Amino acid sequence: MKDTKLNYTLNVICRWIVGLVFLFSSFVKGVDPLGTSYKIQEYMTAWSIGSITFEWALPLATTLAVTLIAAEFLVGVLLLTGCFRKLSAWLLVLMMLFFTGTTLIDAITNKVTDCGCFGDAVKLTNWQTFWKNIALDVPTVWIFLTKGLRYNRRFERDSIVTIFAIMLMVLFQMYNIYNEPCIDFRPWKKGNVMMSQEENAEIKTFFTYRNTKTGETQEIESSKLMDYMADPAWAEEWEWQASHVIDPHEILAPGFSMLDTQGDDLSRELIASNDYLIIATIHHIDDVSERGIVALQRTVAFANENNIHIVVLTAALPEEAQTFLYENNLGDVEFYMADATAIETMLRSNPGFVLLRNAEVLGKWHYRNVMKLQDYINDKENN
Repeated sequence: MKDTKLNYTLNVICRWIVGLVFLFSSFVKGVDPLGTSYKIQEYMTAWSIGSITFEWALPLATTLAVTLIAAEFLVGVLLLTGCFRKLSAWLLVLMMLFFTGTTLIDAITNKVTDCGCFGDAVKLTNWQTFWKNIALDVPTVWIFLTKGLRYNRRFERDSIVTIFAIMLMVLFQMYNIYNEPCIDFRPWKKGNVMMSQEENAEIKTFFTYRNTKTGETQEIESSKLMDYMADPAWAEEWEWQASHVIDPHEILAPGFSMLDTQGDDLSRELIASNDYLIIATIHHIDDVSERGIVALQRTVAFANENNIHIVVLTAALPEEAQTFLYENNLGDVEFYMADATAIETMLRSNPGFVLLRNAEVLGKWHYRNVMKLQDYINDKENN
């Protein structure tokens, strides 16, 4: 490739475009590396090559997630700073080949419905993700073809930038693993109100119609639909596509429930309480550490001393949950069951603690930081 001003300028522009996308993608995943780990586990479970499966690698999912996110962040930094340009170009091509191939298979097979390329921050369909990668492939090719233009290698500087970038992202991920994500993109975010408190709030049905000539779509509330249907010209041009119901009293977290031992879902009644409610979440009861058990015991004792309602929400079977609680001197604690994925969406920590009142999420804490839950309640009660 000729070393012209235009070619070099295009190289810089392409490096900035792809570099910024890689930095954004790695940051929103680095905020929640366990979420990426769960996604890798989903791939390992769903994918196979003939008779070869990948479930044997499930214990490595978190390590792979941290490594992948750090590598993506590193490539973004190298592209933006111009460090190790030839190495970064090769790494970029290899990563884009992997991402493009993976998302194409996802789009065709739909075995994994969301690749998680932007974590929980931005949700894309499989085909949208694939075309996004195709769009990034274009500047990637140019970066590779022009990787040697006006490149003055500075090994010491480039090495320092590389080491610093890797250390920064790995430490950032470790912080978010051991303290819960510092930025929460999930439904149970602090400050979110999980369901309407209005007793007379109406359930509404919406219908989606598509214009047969222009392809335009329109969403119409059921109470207004007859007004549209009364117009023959409108009825002739628009066809029904779909419908959905919005129940303001539904909990705004897909798939969430709190089942008692009889199989009844009491989530609405519990979450709508006017008093404090502490939900201690345990998504994998066999993986609770000694420190996690101590945190659970102390929080239960604190709640009992202050007449605060506390319940355990677990994905374990009722018999397993009861055995676990009795063995750890927590036999009197009220417990409920839910899907493991729904619990992991609430909190990555195992156990973790969510404080609610009037369906509002007042706070979320990793078991390592459970004393902050007690401090929060004490401060609120004393002020």
